[in-house]
Amino acid sequence: MTACPCCGSNQFGFSPVLWPDLIREWRLADYEAAYVDRQQGYRCKACHCSLRAMNLAKAIIACLNFRGLLRDLVKARQFRSLKVLEVNDAGELNHFLRLLPGHVLAQYPEVDMTALPYANDSFDLIVHSDTLEHVLGPIAGLGECRRTLKPGAFCCFTIPIIVDRFTVSREGLPPSYHGTSSEKKNDYLVHTEYGCDAWKQIIQAGFEECRIFSAEYPAALALVGVKARGVA
Repeated sequence: MTACPCCGSNQFGFSPVLWPDLIREWRLADYEAAYVDRQQGYRCKACHCSLRAMNLAKAIIACLNFRGLLRDLVKARQFRSLKVLEVNDAGELNHFLRLLPGHVLAQYPEVDMTALPYANDSFDLIVHSDTLEHVLGPIAGLGECRRTLKPGAFCCFTIPIIVDRFTVSREGLPPSYHGTSSEKKNDYLVHTEYGCDAWKQIIQAGFEECRIFSAEYPAALALVGVKARGVA
């Protein structure tokens, strides 16, 4: 990443974020812990977006066919009528997305991702970042995203993916929490550990197309479910 796609800065910093218990619970090899740390701990010094958030911004910009930075996209005239649903706070991207007049923030526990309180075909874009792994019933959650998207619209999101293993449920395993080493809230309880087959859930949820964006493999991956035009 030579320049931040959110604000344009070329100044970055890094600070590790993983802690020993989480590395052990997640069964991460040293090289896996290193790229997860980079995904979460490498940040733009100007807008503080993580590598994860910057790659998600790149996916959003590409899907909306915009040439420029995210800070410019949210102010551009052609996007003033864009209807955007942000499911939980997408980290530092929220500071940009909330500038759109059609922005809606749906926060857990007030809003359940598996039962979104919005009409069919409501949104042009849905964004969530490292949320799906905490949802009990992630395919149902993605299905709700598809239902509330307009035909031809996009669900852009990130999940922590360990690329050399398959997706597994943590059902029957000791509780594992993301967030920080001292926080063990239900919001941070992990239900799914995602691997190289994470894309399957997008198709299983009914999306007709899946896209993968990578600013830096394997640390920065973003997934996009595309709802086909001319479908309900």
